[in-house]
Amino acid sequence: MSSDMRAAQPPGEAPRLRKPSWKDPRLLIGLLLVLASTAGTIALLESQNTTTEVYSARADIAVGSALSPEDFTRVPVRLGDSADAYLPVSGGVPADAVATRLITEGELIPAAAVGSADGLDRKPVGLTVDDPLPTGTTAGDRVDVWVSLRADTNTFEQPRLLLEAAEVAELTVGESALGASDSTLVQVLVDDDAMPELLNALSNDAHIAVVLNPGAGS
Repeated sequence: MSSDMRAAQPPGEAPRLRKPSWKDPRLLIGLLLVLASTAGTIALLESQNTTTEVYSARADIAVGSALSPEDFTRVPVRLGDSADAYLPVSGGVPADAVATRLITEGELIPAAAVGSADGLDRKPVGLTVDDPLPTGTTAGDRVDVWVSLRADTNTFEQPRLLLEAAEVAELTVGESALGASDSTLVQVLVDDDAMPELLNALSNDAHIAVVLNPGAGS
């Protein structure tokens, strides 16, 4: 019978399209896909617009410095998926926490930069040097530490390189009574392996020279 109906249809006349029914499963599937896509887009936009309060450093914080809430300011930021990489205000500052790397003023506090003193692989050692470092030298720069061991009361051995590309944790320039630069206290970060030799040199009044190594950090 269906073949007779097709045969009776006038030539060139297109068959009439049936009006889609709400019960058509293809239509229902299409609507569900559209709704799911819309809901996903809305959720993504809402997550990107959500702000999280994290800590920011009030000033430079040297490696090994004890951390407290007074060292930070609260900053609402949109971090998205990277929120877990920073120290949230909601969790507070861990007890007995120290900076495991240099944290610069205004920097958002990375969670990886907060740890315990026992976990430090480098420790700051203060070196007093008479020769001033170049103007602009600051925490985070790299220096080479040269040591001349004492040979006798009045003479020293040839200088040799003891620490190469050591990181400066802190820099303090002393002044004499006349206001001129007297000496510089350089806090450098020292690995545990190099610590005994450096402390031995300091305890035996060796001559210490600190030389800026600008290319070491590149």
